[in-house]
Amino acid sequence: MKNIKIIVEKHSDGYVAYPLGIQGVVVGEGDTYEEALNDVRSAILFHVETFGQSVLESDSSILEAFVAEANV
Repeated sequence: MKNIKIIVEKHSDGYVAYPLGIQGVVVGEGDTYEEALNDVRSAILFHVETFGQSVLESDSSILEAFVAEANV
């Protein structure tokens, strides 16, 4: 098992979640934070089952992810 960093965004109509550092496009969604997180976990497992473990072996060097705001 590999730890994967996941971004969860809150939108007016629900939540969207996606992993960092995985080859390919994987997205989850839900009405709540937990639903979106569970959906993206399921999508990641399906993605790995479909395309193999190599999708997890990207050259990503992401150690941490942060959210910041800036006035521009």
